[in-house]
Amino acid sequence: MDADSFRESIETAKRTQLDRLGSSKLLLALTDADLSEPAVLRAAAYSEHAARGTFEGWAADESDEEARAAFEATAAQEAEHLDRVLDALDEEVDLPDEPGVMHAYLRGREDTVERAAAGMVGRGLVSIRTHTQVIGFFVNEADEPRADLFRDLKAETEETLTTGLDLLADRCETDEDWERARMVAEYVVQLAYDDYADGLAELGVDPKPLC
Repeated sequence: MDADSFRESIETAKRTQLDRLGSSKLLLALTDADLSEPAVLRAAAYSEHAARGTFEGWAADESDEEARAAFEATAAQEAEHLDRVLDALDEEVDLPDEPGVMHAYLRGREDTVERAAAGMVGRGLVSIRTHTQVIGFFVNEADEPRADLFRDLKAETEETLTTGLDLLADRCETDEDWERARMVAEYVVQLAYDDYADGLAELGVDPKPLC
């Protein structure tokens, strides 16, 4: 397996979950059905805050020099994303102490391959779809500056995902390495989906698309 086929295998195996995470219902789950601009921006800020904490923690104890540099760069990028979202929100926000289900799992990863696969690829695939929905929301609100902000964030998240794939390509020497990477990446997508589905269930909304 190589990096491109790895990404393709995750997207194929988790197509249903990723498609549903990429639906307009995502923002309902993230905002508890408060589809106002401040609520959407707060949800985005919470996500960037959690990601910053995850990558800062990894950078602090990662023994692989190249991976540590990648985690440090990603932590700095997530901190910048958080600042930009908070600037767009322009109100005081109490950022949560708890990381949420997905990031709680990520923070328990201690192996370099698992960190790259779960945190940069699995989480990246979820985050790209989140950014897409936020972009669409602000386009519908005729708020092009904020739509452009999240276009930038999405592009930078794609770059982080590519960095994760490059790390895996250099470190997965056997089929067993790729399999371990695949399992944790798919598990992160599943965790994100289950959290999304649970959030919709609490609102009385079916996560399955209407036919």
